[in-house]
This record gives sequence, C-alpha cells and structure tokens, in this order.
Amino acid sequence: MGENNVLTKKENVLISAGDCAVTLLPAFGGKIASIRIKDRELLQAPLAPVAARTRSMSFDAADASGWDECLPSVAACTVKTAAGEAQVPDHGDLWREEWEIQGTGNREQGIGNTGQGAGSRSSVTLRGECFSLPLALERTTALVETGQGSRQGWRLRVDYTLTNTGRVATPWSWAGHVLFAAEEGDRIEIPSSIAEMRVEGSGGGRLDGSNGHVAWPMAKLASGGTTDLSVVQGTASKIGDKLFTGRLGADEKWCVLHRPKAGVRIRISFDTTTTPYLGLWLCYGGWPDRPGTKQMCVAPEPSTAPVDSLATLGDWSRVLGAGESARWHVNVDLEVL
Repeated sequence: MGENNVLTKKENVLISAGDCAVTLLPAFGGKIASIRIKDRELLQAPLAPVAARTRSMSFDAADASGWDECLPSVAACTVKTAAGEAQVPDHGDLWREEWEIQGTGNREQGIGNTGQGAGSRSSVTLRGECFSLPLALERTTALVETGQGSRQGWRLRVDYTLTNTGRVATPWSWAGHVLFAAEEGDRIEIPSSIAEMRVEGSGGGRLDGSNGHVAWPMAKLASGGTTDLSVVQGTASKIGDKLFTGRLGADEKWCVLHRPKAGVRIRISFDTTTTPYLGLWLCYGGWPDRPGTKQMCVAPEPSTAPVDSLATLGDWSRVLGAGESARWHVNVDLEVL
C-alpha cells in the first residue's frame, strides 16, 4: 500500500491514501472540494471561483461544486419553532460558514506516520455551526485503502454528529450534497426493489410527474415516450431532474455510479436508521438557469427526508431536543476498473 498522510494549510486540508487524495476547505463551508485518484477528479468542478459567501446569496451564485452539507434544509423556507420563526436560506446555512478544524491525524498509527496495511488511514474532524437554527454539525472524514494492484480501491468514511446547542427543541433536516462528475454513457444503479421515484422537480417539465411519481428506470416523458433515467445523457440534453426514493429498508441503502470511460466505480452507502431516503440530482447541462457554465453531474444524496424543504412536514420530520445529538454516517467506496 502507498503512503497515508494528512497535510494542513491555511484554508484547506488534504487527506490521502496511496493514489487517492481528498481536499477539504474549512474556510468555505467545510466543503469536500476534491476526491482525486491520481490526476482524475471525481467531483463536479467549480462553476465559479470558490470565494466568500454571504448568508443570503443563492447556491447558484457560488461555485456549486464538490460536496457540501445541506442543513437545516435544502430549499429556502420559513419554519416555526418553539423560539419563533426561522428563515432558512437556499441550501441551508453550513456551506456559507467557516468551519473549525477539531483535529487531524491517522486514526490507528498517529499523525504523520506511514502505514503499510489496509488498516492505516488518515482523517480530519471539522465542526460547523448553523445561524438560522441552533444546530452544530461535527463531521469526521477518513480515507483508507481497500485494495491494491488491479483491484485498487478506497473507502471514504464520513461520520456525523449533530447537536442542538439551543435551549428548546429544534426541527432539522439534512442532505449530503455530493456532486459527482459524470459523462454521457455512465450508468446509475439503485436497488432493484425501487420501482418508482417521487419528482421534486424536473427542468422544463421534462418528466411526466402528473401523479407526483415516475417509474424507475423507464420514466414517462411529458412530451410522450419514455427515457431511461439510469443512463447519463450529454450536456446537449439540458436535463435537470431532482428525484427522491420512498423510505428505504436496511438492504436498500446504496447507489452506484458506473463510470467506464473514467475507469472507476463509485458506490455510496448510508445509514437508513437516521437517513432513510435517497435523493438523486441528475444534471446534464440543465442548471444553473443563468448564463455560463452548467453542471454535468450525478448527485446521490442521502437524506433525512424525501423533500427539499424543512417546512414540508410529514412522518419524516425531525425535531432535536435541547442538548440532544443525532448521529449517522456515509461511506463512499471507490474501485478502479
């Protein structure tokens, strides 16, 4: 196995294991800005320079790239709490705020040491605080090699602890906003037991979501005919669809992005106890609506709710008591083809 290390700079943290490196930006919302295998970038590239954010700007006014944490809501909304109304901005609070570095190191062998076995790993713990609601998220990101040679692979393990720092119960929802770069011909695989998806939004009304749902993977188009949602289209298609699964069981907690041209298989798995839904953002040149560079990505988004807005209530709605914490995790397994 290759060298494992952690490097810290003023505005970024690099954790690496062999040929895989992950870059995090504490100063910019704790963003996971890069997941790279040698010179191959796996995340959506920035649409604009990564720069300071305001508490009121829209997500598409920023770089709209990489991996952000959407908390306490994806959609901008007004929510009622025991402390009064709260205004939650677009894509939540955390991507706008500077996070604190709580610690860096090699979990099993100490900071800066070189490991030669699959058990060695490097990690970093960051902490971000919301401003619209009294919530703090601590996230530990760890990278470990899981294979070598022709079976080269890695696991990125992300552990979350959310704490209500206020004095009254507080509503919350979370979605991992994980934008993986994609190209035409890539394929999306989800459990075969998932036969339909709820349509949260479809750019230009492309999908026939007249009953709120479409079949997976062969979905009806509003213009007639069908489309295979499991196959990534080119940028000329200008697709921008947001879909949600229903509540998932313990054996349905995964999604795979097959990227044969890029030579990599990406599998994301998650904790259905706390995050029992999966959102899928399929964007092939269809967003942002403003002029300029468009996203070309597939975003499998583990979520606490099957909706983007915290103000949309249902049996998925979460409330965290004063001083209470919730915990969950996400795994990203990378395999070189």
